[in-house]
Amino acid sequence: DLLIVGLPDGDGPIGHFKLSKLVLQKDIKAAAASNWMMASRQSGNNAQEAASPLASPPHSNIASIIPSLPLETRCPPFPLRRYANFWVPEVILKADVPGIHSCFKPRPTDVFVASFPKSGTTWLKALAFATLKRSTHPPLDGDHPLRRCNPHDCVRFLDANFNQQKDELEALPSPRVLATHLPYSLLPGSITGDRERSGCRIVYVCREPKDALVSAWLFTRKAASALGADARSFTIQEALELFCDGRCMCGPQWEHVLQYWEESVRRPDRVLFLRYEEMLIDPEAHVRKLAKFMGCGFSEEEEEHGVVSAIVELCSLGKMRDMEVNRNGSNMLGVKNESYFRKGVAGDWSNHMTPDMAQRLDKVVEDALQGTGFSFTSKA
Repeated sequence: DLLIVGLPDGDGPIGHFKLSKLVLQKDIKAAAASNWMMASRQSGNNAQEAASPLASPPHSNIASIIPSLPLETRCPPFPLRRYANFWVPEVILKADVPGIHSCFKPRPTDVFVASFPKSGTTWLKALAFATLKRSTHPPLDGDHPLRRCNPHDCVRFLDANFNQQKDELEALPSPRVLATHLPYSLLPGSITGDRERSGCRIVYVCREPKDALVSAWLFTRKAASALGADARSFTIQEALELFCDGRCMCGPQWEHVLQYWEESVRRPDRVLFLRYEEMLIDPEAHVRKLAKFMGCGFSEEEEEHGVVSAIVELCSLGKMRDMEVNRNGSNMLGVKNESYFRKGVAGDWSNHMTPDMAQRLDKVVEDALQGTGFSFTSKA
């Protein structure tokens, strides 16, 4: 149903109302996406859903139902559980999600970098941090944090060891830049609620599915050993089968993307939706868009002094990959920092997938997106 409410048109009788065509189109697109997401969740994998008491997900008390959730152990490095229609690492469900919902206190100035894994997260973290913190840490500063630390240390994941780092997160000065791989529907209402209550902004980056799959597969094979898993025999064919079935970290990928896209259409002042491929084409334009969204647009003086280009250069893949901390350092889990820097290009999937494999994934994604108004190849 569509109910239109407004003030009377000044030139006509009561009952004749002016309605912005653009607003109406955006609302219809958002409604279409929302309705599709709801229908998809209700119809997807009915057998598994029937066995899972998830009609109203008890985010803050998940531990008691974890044993009853569908389990997937073929996707290294973590066992996954299907919760609220997404495959989430069991370790995150046990502690991080309940902890975030129970204890995390967002601030009105917080900015969250959100993404499906291996979709440009590292780059967006660096760009967001360098842009938001430029008054304290000018991009040309020789002691800039991004010259000393990996982007994942500058921008912490909210859903990684939350209970162990919550005091550190609380101690961070405002404005904070934090990150998450969680689907939008699993974020606490304190983050996603009305702006009057939280004020948080979310910047989301999506990536073409085939490239996201290949990047995740290569990263897993390289980094899994540090996480206690052996993924050397994990083939691209196996990764494809699981990805097409949505059985990957925070998958299905397309539903993850759709949730954030829907919110960006419905509330563009709260969620900024970016595409990795477009960022590669014109990074400076996207840094300007990012700054404006975060409430810290560039001044004429900054533009004249080349601050935008300095940020892009500081955060470039080549520059970050060559820094000592990223060549030889590792994170708290033992994963080498160099694992997070590969090619940083679009279309590399063609070097790892056969045409038949690519066609299969394209068909899965096409079917899943039918009727949503969203496409990975357009700005719809």
